Amino acid sequence: MSEEKSFVDTTIHVDVKDYYGNVLKKTEDVKSNACLTPAKPIPAFIRQALKKVHPKVAERYYGCGLVVPECLEGCRILDLGSGSGRDCYMLSQLVGENGHVTGLDMTENQLEVAKEYVDYHMKEFGYKKPNVNFVQGYIEALTEAGLEKNSFDIIISNCVVNLSPDKKRVLAEAYRVLKDGGELYFSDVYSSGRLTEEIKNHKVLWGECLGGALWWEDLLRLAEEVGFSPPRLVTATIITVDNKELEDVLGDFKFVSATYRLFKVPKSSAESCQVIYNGTISGVEDSFQFDCHYTFKAQDVVEVDGEVASLLTHSRFAEDFTFQPTGGPRGSCGVKPKAGSVDPFELALQLQKKSPSSATGGCCSTQSAACCK
Repeated sequence: MSEEKSFVDTTIHVDVKDYYGNVLKKTEDVKSNACLTPAKPIPAFIRQALKKVHPKVAERYYGCGLVVPECLEGCRILDLGSGSGRDCYMLSQLVGENGHVTGLDMTENQLEVAKEYVDYHMKEFGYKKPNVNFVQGYIEALTEAGLEKNSFDIIISNCVVNLSPDKKRVLAEAYRVLKDGGELYFSDVYSSGRLTEEIKNHKVLWGECLGGALWWEDLLRLAEEVGFSPPRLVTATIITVDNKELEDVLGDFKFVSATYRLFKVPKSSAESCQVIYNGTISGVEDSFQFDCHYTFKAQDVVEVDGEVASLLTHSRFAEDFTFQPTGGPRGSCGVKPKAGSVDPFELALQLQKKSPSSATGGCCSTQSAACCK
């Protein structure tokens, strides 16, 4: 992939920096529910980690859905749009002293808050040296911000990609700095169609994560264009705006908060195969939710499509599965392969009909350092 020319911020970037640096002073200042909609309930061990984050840092947090993938211990993680650093300090505890978390944000006021409390948190966690650092830069220009290519195991992003006017460039930069087998695991706001110019030019709607929302089908196209594996939808939640003035501008457009997995793995023509989850991922030993199609119960034989077989083989999850060709005995909970993209709005409605416990899944956990080579 050829190098991009030097990045220059736009009017949108200036407006967003002003909105998150000056207009919003605390969580209660947001004007819609879009940036407050969690994609799924927060597990107890994550809540415990969040309790150790300094109140001043948590107060300046304006995120959407909390995104915490599995297998973090010892990993190098990049948080795009890290804001005040709340998620970075939470992740700092999950990657452990041998892991590392980098937070990148373009807003000086937010970064000042994040950097002010580095020493406080390292002392709180009992670490001898910091495993967190913060970088000022744009999510469209990661290498220009000094981040090395092929250097991160996992990239997370939380209601931030929608704030960029050039989402393809964001995905391309993420692809560059991920290691082979790495994952972009992110929550964001998506629309039911391509938004009008009126909506896209509305400063408050853009700052509230709605005006820049990508049509979910465009995500599938852009991910493929930059080299990622087809996005795997993990979970989704319908967004209610609950602001009459903003609803009038939005008209019939609907919005959803959705979490996707995108992997940097070789293109594959792998065939479907049978896999057995070994039950070795901490926190989800009994059942591991990979995405909305596949939840793997420990020791059950499950037939997966070729795409998922390739993702599991080439990613940090390889050691947690036993692979065997199709045709062998299928376990009592075995399933036929499931392929094809999923409409996040349909998934969100399905999850609404289920009990909260069934929608939680086993998505958030940590694992040993063996996950990240």
